[in-house]
Amino acid sequence: MQYECIAGLETHIELATKTKIFCGCTTKFGGEPNTHCCPVCTGMPGALPRLNRRVIEYAVLAGLATHCTVRLASRMARKNYSYPDLPKAYQITQHDRPLCENGYLTLDSGRRVRIRRIHIEEDAGKLIHEGGRTRIDYNRAGVPLIEVVTEPDLRSAQEAREFVEKLRRLARCLGISDCRMQEGSLRCDVNLSVRPAGSETPGVRTEIKNMNSLAHLERAMTYEWERQIRLLERGEPVAQETLRYNEREGTTAPMRGKEDARDYRYFCEPDLPEIRIPARWVEEWRAALPELPEERLERYRAMGLPDAAAQQLCEYRRVGEYFDQAAKGVGNPREVANCILGPFFAALGGEEEKEAFGVPVPPEELRRLVLLLESGRLPRAVLKKTLEQMLASGRPASDFLREEDLQRLSGEELARACRAAVQANPGAANDVRAGKKKAIQALVGAVMRETRGRASAREAGELLAEMLRETPGVCEKC
Repeated sequence: MQYECIAGLETHIELATKTKIFCGCTTKFGGEPNTHCCPVCTGMPGALPRLNRRVIEYAVLAGLATHCTVRLASRMARKNYSYPDLPKAYQITQHDRPLCENGYLTLDSGRRVRIRRIHIEEDAGKLIHEGGRTRIDYNRAGVPLIEVVTEPDLRSAQEAREFVEKLRRLARCLGISDCRMQEGSLRCDVNLSVRPAGSETPGVRTEIKNMNSLAHLERAMTYEWERQIRLLERGEPVAQETLRYNEREGTTAPMRGKEDARDYRYFCEPDLPEIRIPARWVEEWRAALPELPEERLERYRAMGLPDAAAQQLCEYRRVGEYFDQAAKGVGNPREVANCILGPFFAALGGEEEKEAFGVPVPPEELRRLVLLLESGRLPRAVLKKTLEQMLASGRPASDFLREEDLQRLSGEELARACRAAVQANPGAANDVRAGKKKAIQALVGAVMRETRGRASAREAGELLAEMLRETPGVCEKC
């Protein structure tokens, strides 16, 4: 029997506000345990919350960018459950009146994934399990989140990954979150069931909690999908339960029974008033939306960039903005993209450095070098080497480019360099004469070294091939 995967996501995104959602404590990642907290975020008796206005703005921006309807009047609620990382024994969140509703994101296939709601809430603390003991760090407690809840519109692990990638790119573009999954600022819960292909009756749903890696998300969904099919094929029921993903074994395992909304005993938060947003604020925020990733991606494709390069440039907002400045007036924008995705990305470390993109090469300087390349005055190898030196030292191109680097190599100079390469590498020359075409690359490399990259690799290869066809073989032992 053929089965169909039915999945929906609940994606938690930590917002990049300077302070927490209900107090003035910093949201900065790290720090000594329990040093970024106060009586409000640790739930001390008598401490009252006060809503951070910036949280509302960031959540509305996310809603506008995903085609949601924004509620001008919403409210907070208490979600009651007892767990060590939740000091109040309840979480302040939204329930029946979320901030944003009924939006969507479009997959590359053109199919829309409906977004049921986007609501704001506070994060819990962090449990640290070491040496058979569990410790609690409340630094993260009270950090503001938005939760993006989809309808069960996803049909594969690959679609789920694509949705999260698009959502992450969107949040970074809006500047509302860094979405560093390794730091927990983007986490997913997956609700998944299977049903016979063509059936309209949903299967029994399980929930996989706290996916903090795109690779783990795909593996966990694939395993759970196959596990449920095996149970159904054996005539065994699928239990409705909450699961954790075992990264080492690549399997899912039960944590507890699956909760329903009634288990949390939601009620209106008595310590916070109703949230009322002036309509003019929403329109001001809508007008301030930047060019969104999908719009930028289409523009880059129209400029002739390969799809993979265009997507990489859209991943980080500052990278895209830098590219736009550097590519102004350039004949072939792919040359600028190659510089950014090559030497620039190689010089940067991880995700955090790429996001900040604090490179010491001004976009105008990169544009000037690429224009020199397009004019034929600057060989590509010299461009690459110069950029690497600039990135390593922070010094301008003028400190590394010599006058001869900007002069075209004459035909006689190229011929002289090719003859010198053949004489210095008789083994490679004989291999070329014997029909081993790849051997010519060693000779081209020798020419490039001899000319400090000023030669055209294509022209050097053509001239070397012509020379070796016209000259007899040479025995290396003679």
